[in-house]
Amino acid sequence: MRVLVSGGAGYIGSHTVLALVAAGHDVLVVDDFSNSKPTVQGRLEGLAGRPIPFHAFDLTDVDKTERLFAHEQIDAVVHFAGFKAVGESVDRPLAYYRNNLDSTFALAEAMTRHGVRKLVFSSSATVYGEKAPVPYREDYEHLSSSSPYGQTKVMIERVLSDVARISEGWKVALLRYFNPVGAHESGEIGEDPQGVPNNLMPFIAQVAVGRRERLTVFGDDYPTADGTCERDYLHVTDLAAGHVAALEHLDDMAEPARAFNLGTGTGTSVLQLLKAFERAVGRELPYEVGPRRAGDLPAFWADPTRANTELGWHATRTIDDMCVDTWRWQSRNPDGFPDA
Repeated sequence: MRVLVSGGAGYIGSHTVLALVAAGHDVLVVDDFSNSKPTVQGRLEGLAGRPIPFHAFDLTDVDKTERLFAHEQIDAVVHFAGFKAVGESVDRPLAYYRNNLDSTFALAEAMTRHGVRKLVFSSSATVYGEKAPVPYREDYEHLSSSSPYGQTKVMIERVLSDVARISEGWKVALLRYFNPVGAHESGEIGEDPQGVPNNLMPFIAQVAVGRRERLTVFGDDYPTADGTCERDYLHVTDLAAGHVAALEHLDDMAEPARAFNLGTGTGTSVLQLLKAFERAVGRELPYEVGPRRAGDLPAFWADPTRANTELGWHATRTIDDMCVDTWRWQSRNPDGFPDA
């Protein structure tokens, strides 16, 4: 298939571009580089061994989105594009609702006009909210989120499900994933957050490379094995493979839109992840324990059974693999991707 990857210069999008190319698909990318850098394109093309067309614009631009579909052959879409920082979304709710929803509306409308009916959507485990039983299962019906970012994921899932139900031939996979970490084994692409990292792994990596003084662990008195929060960490390469598996199984889905958890099914604590990263680096890393952070749940992880059985997808890489690959990327690129 010829696959449009929206947000394909971003962390997960770029790894998925490579996975799609490796699986024999033809890929083109649209990205406005608001949370990524244009230099990603050259590295992707070097790893892929072929040119990858990039279209630099914002999907909320309805006219440009329409022109893209009018002038390019597109068989399917993998949709990553959108603002993604939970904390920032609390401070800028209107920007998040406008950007994430409007970009999806423009994309879905252009797909409808041009007969493109296959879509894989980048959703999130945040749609399960604070009351879902652990492990999280896709049949949980009371989706919600405490952040505007998470609410956009809930809303977009509903929008795309409604579109698929009433539009003949549409197939939509809603991929709810947990905590993507790691980097491509080449060390050429990886996570490059702008500003202070919002997530644990890139913060640890920046401490290890000297960009941050120390890690702050937010609370060590949770009802977990070592008192720190537990999360389901998933290697980004496994995650990218999950998008390919979903794309290639769309026609087999019994319903027009279906959700799939992508995770390992195992929780790893903050301190366990820190110790694994210390093994990868070969030295101890400085950290301090601070107060709990508002909104943090003690522990959650996926039940990935549906993806395992219906998509034939399994997470294969360990926490140590995730840390080794992250450190290879960060140590070779201490300041992330170059600006030019």
